[in-house]
Amino acid sequence: MLPELNSLYQTGSLIRIPPAQDVPISPRIRRLIDTAPMRRLASISQLGMVSLVYPGATHSRLEHSLGVYDNAIRVLGRFAHDDAFTSIVDPKMAEAFVLSALLHDVGHWPFCHPIEDMRIQGLAEHEQRIGDWIRQSELAECIDQDWSCDTDDLIGLLCPPKPSSDQATSAGQHFLATCLSGPIDVDKLDYLQRDSLHAGVPYGRNFDAGRLISSLCVHPETGSLAIGDKGRTAAEMMVFSRYIMFSEVYWHHSVRAATAMLQRCVFLLQHRLDLESTLRMTDDDWIANLRRAAEGSVAEPLAQGLFGPRRLLYKRAAEFNAIDGDQVHDRLARKPYWWLVALAERLAEQLSRRTGLVIHPVDVLIDAPPAKLEVDINIDVVGRDAVVRTLGDVSPVTSALAQRQFDNHVKRVRVFLRNDLRDRTCEKLSVGDLTYVMMETIQNLESELI
Repeated sequence: MLPELNSLYQTGSLIRIPPAQDVPISPRIRRLIDTAPMRRLASISQLGMVSLVYPGATHSRLEHSLGVYDNAIRVLGRFAHDDAFTSIVDPKMAEAFVLSALLHDVGHWPFCHPIEDMRIQGLAEHEQRIGDWIRQSELAECIDQDWSCDTDDLIGLLCPPKPSSDQATSAGQHFLATCLSGPIDVDKLDYLQRDSLHAGVPYGRNFDAGRLISSLCVHPETGSLAIGDKGRTAAEMMVFSRYIMFSEVYWHHSVRAATAMLQRCVFLLQHRLDLESTLRMTDDDWIANLRRAAEGSVAEPLAQGLFGPRRLLYKRAAEFNAIDGDQVHDRLARKPYWWLVALAERLAEQLSRRTGLVIHPVDVLIDAPPAKLEVDINIDVVGRDAVVRTLGDVSPVTSALAQRQFDNHVKRVRVFLRNDLRDRTCEKLSVGDLTYVMMETIQNLESELI
């Protein structure tokens, strides 16, 4: 039994995190938590722009990492006497799983998710930086001294090779990787509840995580993570919780206005910022660096509106979803960020001409679902009759969400205008007029780029 599992079942050292959660800590886990890379996560916000709308959502990535680690050892405890699990997962793999859960966010940098969505050339995603963060820090020494696995074992779980790769993946590695990233995983089990708690909303806490963990099993055919029939209701509630959290928190229109402002600011300043040199900063240092870079530029009002003494967010002028506004949504969802900027600049010109208002290119922002899709939500359920069905097949509650693209329902296309321009523009143009101008501008831009 791993020392961390001993700590789970016996009285020992604990770290308490919200909500009244006791996380068992072994000596070797404590040594990792006290390293500089992990301590840096205490100064990086889990939710970034969300706190501008939900003021309590200021919790750190360190808190979240501890929650994911706690879930990981509870999952190992669930499978400790499961023959299907112990036949494919050895102690070395189990150690790599514990480490991966604790260190999975160590490559994160301030506001990295919205900036990664921009797909800036030469800027690798945070998952691809985890190996360097570990190997070039004291974390490598801690792992070498205290653990039987190595950094490559961690990376194999956090960034598993694609099916087309020549690199072989063992059955145990495949299963543990799906426990870290999949329809139901130790990461989502934590962030949905933790983000909901700190945002002050009930949506992400309306499912039974303990029941889900107790129902986990090894898929009899694919070897991935699955759930037993007794966990079906808890899984249904988790799927719906995730849907509502995206709709009402992560993609709340004001959160996305702030996100769009940050993205355009970074886009305008990317050559001044030297983003690569900012990746090891804390939130406060990164914000100070952005504000310095923005001084005297067209991006300064954006930076000031987000991080200055007064919150001045752009306002929503139009919104298009995958049902009512499908013509616009389908044309803009997953478009490259530079393309959305070009469209916003041309739309500013058209709106200025049609309304007689002075509307500058930076006064218009377009937010659309990014290229990267959310993970599938349709987990397999192993019934009491040993027949495997997808959750969408056995649950009328989740079938619509499972069978259609999740992103298209929770992520909308929105047009934002500078806060003092929105009302004046909407007085002169109806929503129908604005939609017409949008479609015309999209068609013109598409023709120019053919």
